[in-house]
Amino acid sequence: MDIENDPVALLPPLRDVIAAHDLAARKSLGQNFLLDLNLTRKIARAAKPFAAPTVIEIGPGPGGLTRALLLEGAEKVIAVERDERCLAALQDLQQAAGNRLTLHPGDALETAPTDLAPPPWAIVANLPYNIATPLILGWLLAPVPPRRITVLVQKEVAERLAAKPGSDAYGRLSVIAGWCAEVRMLFDIGPKAFVPAPKVTSTVVELVPREKPLAEAETAKLERITAAAFGQRRKMLRAALKSLWPDAEAKLQSLGIEPTRRAETLSIEEFCALARLL
Repeated sequence: MDIENDPVALLPPLRDVIAAHDLAARKSLGQNFLLDLNLTRKIARAAKPFAAPTVIEIGPGPGGLTRALLLEGAEKVIAVERDERCLAALQDLQQAAGNRLTLHPGDALETAPTDLAPPPWAIVANLPYNIATPLILGWLLAPVPPRRITVLVQKEVAERLAAKPGSDAYGRLSVIAGWCAEVRMLFDIGPKAFVPAPKVTSTVVELVPREKPLAEAETAKLERITAAAFGQRRKMLRAALKSLWPDAEAKLQSLGIEPTRRAETLSIEEFCALARLL
């Protein structure tokens, strides 16, 4: 079927859907609706070729990105939405899409991909700002991660996810994300594209989970090391890691790490080596 005659393409404009269902975005749910179908199609195209037959979307809202995913050829979209108003507004889209779209009522923080469909999955979403980081970490650290994650987040979060050692944005999130996945920032979307307009720029970021982590380490121990090191990032490591080891200086020297270095200078592999010492 050509796109022009696809029932999804023939649906009313999103602004009409929002008006009909009184869908004012709720700050408590982190909602900022992206209504420009050119931009939602751009996000969907950035996720192509879809890494899996099942695409999971979080917080579809009135369905702008959902429409784009379907129009760009996603075989199956499962949209997780906790807002009952949005679920009602998405009924016409579900009817137009047929069995290609499933709506899943529920909280994304309490819903694992395994609850929705057998693997593999890809995740494509305009993530609610207030839960983006825990969602991404949860997916990356799951026993079976998605094949690829393409999400729109605050630019600051995207920079932290993709940051390299030595940069101001490099921190705990950078280490865990880089340990689990290859991370790439794709493109920015300005505040005026959203309703309501947020005060920050957003960025589409791609995360491709690695077949195995970058270096050997246990997740809990790596999180303890990074929490201690970056919790006092202005301090030298010999002082920042005292809470873990009274003889932190000797531990660092045993790994060939200069005790006077600071956390933002360590590579992911060096953090993993420290984690293995715990």
